[in-house]
Amino acid sequence: MSHFAKIDSNNIVTEVIVAEQDFINSGVVGDSFLWIQTSYNNNFRKNFAGIGYTYDKTRDAFIPAQPYPSWTLDEDTCLWECPVAYPDDRNEYTWNETDQQWDEIN
Repeated sequence: MSHFAKIDSNNIVTEVIVAEQDFINSGVVGDSFLWIQTSYNNNFRKNFAGIGYTYDKTRDAFIPAQPYPSWTLDEDTCLWECPVAYPDDRNEYTWNETDQQWDEIN
């Protein structure tokens, strides 16, 4: 059994299922969508597909939605990186996009 992501016409993941390769190849699950295998262990296509992720054919990767405009895509991992490192002091923080900083949650 393998995991497959259902991709719509905008390359957005709309569903993730577990199925046999033969089931996907048969067209039974719907011919109007593209099904692309995803790896639960991130062995290929960079990240396990999630609903709302984008499939980038050029990178052959599933990419989550950009959380904030200031965050940049790491080309190696295809994950979004914050412009400021998360504080390493065991407190909880939330990203403040306006001030481009981590604000401690009280």
